[in-house]
Amino acid sequence: MSNAIAVERIQRLAALAADATADGDVERGRSYVRTARQLAQRQRLTLPKEFRRRTCDRCDAYLIPGTNARVRTQDGHVVVTCDCGEIARYPYD
Repeated sequence: MSNAIAVERIQRLAALAADATADGDVERGRSYVRTARQLAQRQRLTLPKEFRRRTCDRCDAYLIPGTNARVRTQDGHVVVTCDCGEIARYPYD
């Protein structure tokens, strides 16, 4: 599989994960996130920044603020807390 096809598929899986999670099917969203991560790893690609910041590293959930994630700002960075308890901190962009 060429890298262009893999990148396109990862983008499609990210969109499917967002839609599935928004519709309430969290497990299907997790499945799409896992598949996208496996594909990127197999093709030695870096996942897009937006995708990395919208997924939980621990439980592979696609994060939707207010639904399954809490987002706060604190001292120059954004703190994202997943329902599973995982905390991610990102500097302001």
